[in-house]
Amino acid sequence: MNARDKLVSLDALSGMLAAARGYSRSVVLANGIFDLLHVGHVRYLEAAKREGDVLVVGINSDSSARQLKGPGRPVLDERARAELVAGLEAVDSVVIFPELNVEALLTAIRPDVHAKGTDYTADTVPERATAARLGIRVAIVGDPKRHSTSDLFSRIRRGDGAGT
Repeated sequence: MNARDKLVSLDALSGMLAAARGYSRSVVLANGIFDLLHVGHVRYLEAAKREGDVLVVGINSDSSARQLKGPGRPVLDERARAELVAGLEAVDSVVIFPELNVEALLTAIRPDVHAKGTDYTADTVPERATAARLGIRVAIVGDPKRHSTSDLFSRIRRGDGAGT
């Protein structure tokens, strides 16, 4: 399947997940802006995939990314960001969402697991109350938060060398 085929609407996603659940497959939801894909994103999504059978990634829309990150962001538009993430082997489906957090998406698709990066703790996950109410397990996954798109953009502007 090519990357563009993994980009789905919420309606199409709901049908796909119903079929997956019919085969007793567990669903994991990860989310983010993914403005400039870096190694931390790849490690986060690979770790999220290990939490279940089907990995769905929610990508913030351009308007929600701008509200969260400020002027000049995102650098890549939502379709480009979604296609880049969809190109990763660990990712099964990508959906773009307009809200600032994924509470509405959690409610709509009801994954088995909500995967968040290591920049969160169980107590700081913004959607933890919604996940608890819906019986969704929250998993903190990925490597330690030493990778940041904002930091990477700063290093590019300064002309600094490569990082990990």
